Amino acid sequence: MVTFAPDEVGLQDKSPCAGIRADLKMCLLNSDCCRKERKTPRECLKDGVVPDECIQLRQSFFECKRSLLDNRRRFRGHKGY
Repeated sequence: MVTFAPDEVGLQDKSPCAGIRADLKMCLLNSDCCRKERKTPRECLKDGVVPDECIQLRQSFFECKRSLLDNRRRFRGHKGY
């Protein structure tokens, strides 16, 4: 969730992949599948009727979550923004 404070604007969730998750969520909710056909984002991803940008964000989110489990990446830091 996005919080708006007078001095800063940012995500309320501070987990490593929160930025990518928020972007993916907004991309899916703004797609024609969710808006016009009234499907859930999960159904739209399952059917594969989402824009290429959302598919790329999904892949980035997957890579970010996978990097959390990779012991070699612990010292390099988490992927994401």
